[in-house]
Amino acid sequence: MKLSFRPYIRYKFLNSLFTGMVGGSVFTIYGSLSPSTFSIGGVVLALGLMGMAYVYHYLMTLERFFAVSLAAEAVMLLMIGFFLVFSEYQTTALVIYGAYQLSFVFGGYLVRAETHFARKTRIMGWIDIAKQQGYLGGLLLSYLFYKVLESYNIVSSSAQVYWLHVGLLPLELLIMALLIMAFKTARR
Repeated sequence: MKLSFRPYIRYKFLNSLFTGMVGGSVFTIYGSLSPSTFSIGGVVLALGLMGMAYVYHYLMTLERFFAVSLAAEAVMLLMIGFFLVFSEYQTTALVIYGAYQLSFVFGGYLVRAETHFARKTRIMGWIDIAKQQGYLGGLLLSYLFYKVLESYNIVSSSAQVYWLHVGLLPLELLIMALLIMAFKTARR
């Protein structure tokens, strides 16, 4: 397996675009959760990050980096689908929160592995620039998206977040496709 950095940088841009777009929506989704949920979630997150750190030696192969990256994106895809089907329930808020916490557990390892496999500072710089550009673009796109919805008199926060997730579904599929393109299997 080989990591092709041009498609990988495009993947990181769109992945961060997704993060920027979804960032503000979690406040609406999490509105029904009690503050103690976030305390417990933080404890679980810390334990999960520590557990991942214990298996870094096992995970630091390109194949496992790809598998964990794809698993993290699959969690996001499932989270979007779950939200679109069950958007108005407190259980949904817990599932979404759990999905994000799980992706953060993966994220600690993924950042370490990305640095390990990029190796060259120039490539790491390109990756970080793409991530910041994507994140800023996502924040701006979500702002404009909410303003467009308001112009059509869709002012309910929950309705706006629902429609945002409708748009996030094809974006997540594109993100997954770019990730798969970035990891090429070696030809014999």
